[in-house]
Amino acid sequence: MLRIIRERCRQGYRTAAFPAEEPFLPDRFRGRPVILQEKCSVECGGCAARCPFGAVSRKGGRLRLDLGRCLFCADCPVCPHGALTFGNDYRLAVRRREDLVTDGSLDVLAAALEKKMLRLFGRSLKLRQVSAGGCNGCEADINVLATPVFDLGRFGIQFVASPRHADGILVTGPVTRNMHAALLAAYEAVPEPKLVIAAGACAIAGGPFQDSPETHGGLESMLPVDLYIPGCPPSLHDPGRIAAPVE
Repeated sequence: MLRIIRERCRQGYRTAAFPAEEPFLPDRFRGRPVILQEKCSVECGGCAARCPFGAVSRKGGRLRLDLGRCLFCADCPVCPHGALTFGNDYRLAVRRREDLVTDGSLDVLAAALEKKMLRLFGRSLKLRQVSAGGCNGCEADINVLATPVFDLGRFGIQFVASPRHADGILVTGPVTRNMHAALLAAYEAVPEPKLVIAAGACAIAGGPFQDSPETHGGLESMLPVDLYIPGCPPSLHDPGRIAAPVE
């Protein structure tokens, strides 16, 4: 025990300064997409076919990206002309599914909770995390939030063992057949009023498993979702957005 205390003193204060300071992100981090419509060739038209997850489409001659389906692939081959790239901005969470579809602007980010919900959950939010058939990528990132570096508890957010002690559920995974009943049971066990957070491409739209008969293709068809956090795994560098999305 004394060795542990001594080592803790040696390491010093380890918690990130967020939100007072922006988080440090490596150059390879893929955040908010950058779509340059002027580089999109109408004659090309192959971007939609190149995306294996159906995240890219064209409407009215404009390139569109569905962040709910996008896996932010490291070697994204969609556009050889450079019309679609990814920036370093981690702010991607939204309140409505349709706001994840962008043609270059992602202006409608997560809005503040309604007054009643914000009054109830603004200073203390307990979440039950449900892994509904995920690969553990999202789950690993969520685990990290409880470490001293991120320290989610300083925002008043904690993960609890029972949905009966929770204010909402945070769901990862495409909702497999085996997890369907368990997910619904967990949701029903959470007392009203309650929140539902879809974290990651699988929970939002099924991810790479969207066409599998063994999954339900995400949460939309079965539960009302209050917050969508896209990505594979999702960017959780902004933990305050989980508790009470800012205006």
